Amino acid sequence: MRTSLVESSLTSRLITRREALKATAMAAVAVPLFGSPALKGQTAPTAGAATDHDGWENGLRLGVASYSLRMLSLDALLAALKALRITNTALFRAHCEWETASIEECRAVGEKLRAAGIALHGSGVVNLPNDEVAARKAFENVLAAGMQTMVCKPVPDALPLVSRLAREYDLKLAIHNHGPEDSVYPTAAVIWEAVRSLDARVGICIDVGHSARAGEDPVGAIQRYASRIYDVHLKDSIAVPGSLKDLPVEIGSGRLDIQGMLRALLGVGYGGVVAIEYERPISNPLIGLAESVGYIRGALASFA
Repeated sequence: MRTSLVESSLTSRLITRREALKATAMAAVAVPLFGSPALKGQTAPTAGAATDHDGWENGLRLGVASYSLRMLSLDALLAALKALRITNTALFRAHCEWETASIEECRAVGEKLRAAGIALHGSGVVNLPNDEVAARKAFENVLAAGMQTMVCKPVPDALPLVSRLAREYDLKLAIHNHGPEDSVYPTAAVIWEAVRSLDARVGICIDVGHSARAGEDPVGAIQRYASRIYDVHLKDSIAVPGSLKDLPVEIGSGRLDIQGMLRALLGVGYGGVVAIEYERPISNPLIGLAESVGYIRGALASFA
């Protein structure tokens, strides 16, 4: 009986995945039905509104975390994003070293992205020490590039400092959780408790895979902490809760409730970017990333 139930569950998951991937063909040819989407900080377009403006697709704004393609050069990354029809990216340090690069280097990277039609919505995790000179350098670098939200990891005693700088520079910060192996920020719940009394610009980047490994329900976390979720790293994994090692797979083929998370994001009117991640350690991740993007598009199209 146990084997039968497991097989039935897997079959159901495969059927759901197949249907979502099939639906992406419709999403690819959908005609934009609405005009300008919500601007930064405003409410997302109505769920079901198919548009590719600023990356909005059926109610959510899609992007890719460049960590997924960290082995590629910046030029190759931009070509890959164009092939995927993705217009938002969170740029990992392999593509720009936000903590140590010069302002001129960061500005040039931002200009290159804009020329390619790519919005720099976020970053890889920027480490912020309790050192005002070093922290200011990171703030000035990401602003020079035109970044919308800095994904970061401040040391706990730096939180008052980064809150003050976020207010001074009028920049949103999204603190990234890293699962059970992270003694500082394992879950969105821990980050919420750390930031709830700080300036409202300081919020959460929920990494749903790490969140689930730490025993947190990502769907519930999205619903509970929606007011401070400024970035989402969306991935899938076959790792079990409590595992200290992630086991990433193509989105839709793992253990995570991807469709539940998408519905939760739509339900709370999430207006930030959903940064799709595919972290499987292979030499050419583009195929798996494309499949993951297709699954998300198919699921959103099926909801619409």
